[in-house]
Amino acid sequence: MELDEIDHRILAELQRDARASMSAVARAAHISRASAYARVNKLVETGVITGFSARVDPVLAGLHSSAYVTVSVDQAPWQDVRAGLIEIPEVVHIALVGGEVDLLLLVRARDNHDLRRVVLEQLQSIPSVRATKTWLIFEDFDPSDLRNAPAELT
Repeated sequence: MELDEIDHRILAELQRDARASMSAVARAAHISRASAYARVNKLVETGVITGFSARVDPVLAGLHSSAYVTVSVDQAPWQDVRAGLIEIPEVVHIALVGGEVDLLLLVRARDNHDLRRVVLEQLQSIPSVRATKTWLIFEDFDPSDLRNAPAELT
């Protein structure tokens, strides 16, 4: 599906607020409410929009330790490694990457002790995982939150 400028405005509004009313989406896209409704439905039907979700502050949700973890794997079927990773609830994002490592994971845990358990006991116990490297996140933020915030809050 080829997206036009109106589709991009609709997507930007829904990414800013997935709970936005169709009237608000229409205002942001400069179209009628009926047109906004039809376009959102088409974006959903074609798979451009894959779902609607809430953005959660991990610290306020009790996840005080976050890290990016790179993973190197033996040449094995990717599906086997993926199956092991999706069973670990602390792994919140998985990216298959090119370069010196094979995977980049975002891991969120209750604390550093829990993070250690995830990396050393769960990730490294997956067959075909050869090595991991962990980078602690001191602070993270969604750039779209800053783009939409009043200047005095940024």
